[in-house]
Amino acid sequence: MQQKWIGLIALFSLILGVYLAITIAPPGFNDDKPLSEQTQHLNWYPQARALTDFELSKHDGSTMTNADLTGQWTLAFVGYTFCPDICPVTLAQINNVYPQLQASVQETPLRVWFLSVDPNRDTVERLNEYVSYFNPDFIATTGPHIQLFPLVRSMGMMYSTSESTDNPNYLVDHSASIVVINPEGNVVGRFKPKHIPGELAISDVDHILADMPILLGSS
Repeated sequence: MQQKWIGLIALFSLILGVYLAITIAPPGFNDDKPLSEQTQHLNWYPQARALTDFELSKHDGSTMTNADLTGQWTLAFVGYTFCPDICPVTLAQINNVYPQLQASVQETPLRVWFLSVDPNRDTVERLNEYVSYFNPDFIATTGPHIQLFPLVRSMGMMYSTSESTDNPNYLVDHSASIVVINPEGNVVGRFKPKHIPGELAISDVDHILADMPILLGSS
């Protein structure tokens, strides 16, 4: 009789353990799946892309190189401070969800990087004023076109000046995607902008808020 009760208790414990494992599995329970299969919105590149070597000027007057991208996840955005719409709206929306993204950080930090492709007008002082307006934690950089062109291409992005720079109000065409750089300093994919008639083509920060915590919780 005693052995029967021991057997029943053991069976009950096994069933309870399986139930708890299924119903209250901790985050990361499916970590055996590739990250690309765990996210829903991030447009993953077939393989991570190495960035070209660069040495840029940061908004605080210091220098930024490839080494500064390692050891963290980075959301990178190409633009310029004189941009009339896409850049300020994108940075403002990223800033709105930034506290929630930071709350998802476990071991590996998150950085937001604004890469100006308008070195003619975007001085260090202007970059500092511009990026600090949105968030003092954000980083802004720029550099000569001889570095910017290959760097932006290696991100899977583009930019071009649409008119003569003799016009002080010239515009710069640029990609509106938000690029994701992994802790090894390589580009893994991007959040593409929405294309809705009558609306700005900007990346959906709700998509970022849904997917980035998965990446931030994977390290």
